Amino acid sequence: MLFLKHPAWLWLKKYDKSKLPPIDENLQARFDAGHDFENYAERLFLEALKLGFNNYDEYKSLPNRTELALEESDTILQGRFEVDGLTCIIDVLQKKESGKYNLIEIKSSSRAKPEHAYDLAFQTTVLQKYGLEIDEISVIHANTDYVKKGEINPKGITGKTDVTEDVKALLEITEKQIHGAFEILNKNEMPDLSPRYVNQVGVSGTTWFADWMEVYNHLNPNIEKYSIYNLAYPNQEQIAELEDSGIKYIQDIPEELALRDKQLAQIKTTKSGERIIDKDKIREFLETFEYPLYFFDYETLSSLIPAFDGMQPYKDYPFQYSLHIQESLDADVTHEEYLHLEPTNPMPGLLEKLKRDIGNKGSIITWNMSYEKGCNTKMAEFYPEYKEFLESLNKRIVDLMIPFSEMWFVDKDFFGSVSIKKVLPTLVPELSYKEMDVSDGLKARRMWTETILEGKNEKQREKIIDDLSKYCTLDTWAMVEILGRLRKYV
Repeated sequence: MLFLKHPAWLWLKKYDKSKLPPIDENLQARFDAGHDFENYAERLFLEALKLGFNNYDEYKSLPNRTELALEESDTILQGRFEVDGLTCIIDVLQKKESGKYNLIEIKSSSRAKPEHAYDLAFQTTVLQKYGLEIDEISVIHANTDYVKKGEINPKGITGKTDVTEDVKALLEITEKQIHGAFEILNKNEMPDLSPRYVNQVGVSGTTWFADWMEVYNHLNPNIEKYSIYNLAYPNQEQIAELEDSGIKYIQDIPEELALRDKQLAQIKTTKSGERIIDKDKIREFLETFEYPLYFFDYETLSSLIPAFDGMQPYKDYPFQYSLHIQESLDADVTHEEYLHLEPTNPMPGLLEKLKRDIGNKGSIITWNMSYEKGCNTKMAEFYPEYKEFLESLNKRIVDLMIPFSEMWFVDKDFFGSVSIKKVLPTLVPELSYKEMDVSDGLKARRMWTETILEGKNEKQREKIIDDLSKYCTLDTWAMVEILGRLRKYV
């Protein structure tokens, strides 16, 4: 799969993996959640013989143990097959009365993805070379409609999608890809790192380009700020065309080569060094705001395995909010907040305080309002007694991101992004998330879950609580400052 993402990724993993970026804590938390889900999914196969490994010696012995397991059980978990210089570890292999086998992959995603078919096509190729005939192929994934009630129900939290036809349609090309991977591994030098070689087989719906760019930037820490590799939302074909044309910098890209409006705006502002500011549209937008203003942001709990009854996989449930309040244009800004500090469902306490803190009139200013609105809608389902209140909040919410997402205000240093993490340091350079110990929403979620729900990090608990408060507070203070800057510009 690394080869499909980028040939150099496979080569580096095999021969020079120390150059690859380390797995960060947020990604490790995703892996851990995947392992938890896998444990529930495996409970669907109570008759199975589970193998697996805990160290390298056990890994080396796994093919022999797998061969013996095939004779002992009709269903095996975590077996390893090795043939013709290829190896794979399967999640589930079930023998049918016909003597054929069903192959099942367990994925912690909410659905079967196109890339899963490529993974399973490789596994199927190995198994067939080994001498097994594969009949049905499927993916077990999370069922996001599942609602927790008491103990987690393995049948309820899992869904299953048949991908047999998709996988078997890839078997011929998989043989060619295997040959290509061996060619890469036979090279003495690292292959070309260019992003043009990402996803050469065109697997749809992946984040592989963005994933490789993280690796690319790690391998090239001195890449120039306005390099073509910092163009917004490029694809591999576009990068190839720019490289072949000898174009190295965003400001040198002909405007006709832009693939989308945000790229075009980025090229224009980088080339001219001047911002795009549509004062009339921004002014018209700001005139819709009604005092008092409430600058508002949630931080949320979201997990594959729901934490409390009534919750669902991968749904967002607030545990914290920050609220800056300005009663009138010339009034001082005050601050209210809520951060749940007990290992219990955070929403009842949060809603009780939120209802006290927000008055019944005035604009509620958010950044990417669909997020806060979605949280309110979800909580209204949970707590019908708050439904009228939460629906009234949603009617009053306005999105401060709109002038940027609509490109009424564009700066070259946004690099095509409308994230507040890009907009804030450009418009308000004295403020930044960079020096904060909790500096993004994923880390806030992880630190709250570990510290409050799971009772970890006891020695750092008070500092983590303070860091969580500072992070969420900056999210709403950032909007106060950005709004002030917008008013000055128009």
